[in-house]
Amino acid sequence: MIKLFASRTFFQSILIINAFIVLLPMFFLLNSSLRESNEFARTPFALARDPFWENYQRVWSEGEFGSYFINSLIITGGSLTLILVLALGAGFVLGRYSFKGNNVIFAFILTGMLVPAKLAILPLFIQLKWMNLLDSRLGLILVYTSAALPAAIFIMSGFFKSLPTDLDNAARIDGASEFKLLSKVLVPLVRPGMAIVAIYSAIPIWNDFFLPLVFLQSPEKKTLMQGLTVFFGQYASQWGVLFAGLCLAALPLVVLYLILSEQFIKGLTAGAVKG
Repeated sequence: MIKLFASRTFFQSILIINAFIVLLPMFFLLNSSLRESNEFARTPFALARDPFWENYQRVWSEGEFGSYFINSLIITGGSLTLILVLALGAGFVLGRYSFKGNNVIFAFILTGMLVPAKLAILPLFIQLKWMNLLDSRLGLILVYTSAALPAAIFIMSGFFKSLPTDLDNAARIDGASEFKLLSKVLVPLVRPGMAIVAIYSAIPIWNDFFLPLVFLQSPEKKTLMQGLTVFFGQYASQWGVLFAGLCLAALPLVVLYLILSEQFIKGLTAGAVKG
């Protein structure tokens, strides 16, 4: 009993230390964003006793930060919508139906995970130009969707395969169509998988700098990661404004994780504990 308690205390201490290491930079970032630049330059690690909210106001009102932020929201949100819809449909078919060629199609889809989009940058550039989608948000959304789909289908098909086939038979006996079977019966059960796909796909899309740099030329269509390079040059000596911009840039991903955290953890631990 004493050994069990000591072991549990040890691992809890490790987790607390790890949480502290992760949260400390976030606290420093938030605290610094609420301080005046001159005050931060004098004492970088002091607490913001009188929060200076004007930093956030300046970030949003001055320059093009708001436009960059909205562009990233549109591109990331549009990509996630397509990824989830297409991964649900493909995962449902590949995970719930047995037909000739199922394994071949599944293997073909998985080969997409072996080729990063950056290696196909020239063919993608030519194709988007041919489709008149160069320098458009839609073209970038399609590129991100195609790059993330193989991994998303792999995850969703695994979750669909883990569900009992009796659910399908019972729903069909009750007169449910295949669409109702998917939307009303199976989708609520694979929400943890959808949360994993959403977070797994959103982070690289939101943080990507290279593909928008190649496919978007118009200044008004630039994403947040592109805009931050201009923002850093414009406010190089104004530390409070810079930290406020970084906080706003990280905010959507933090909110997304907080919303999906419960389902995300369930998805990661699925199969680890027997029901």
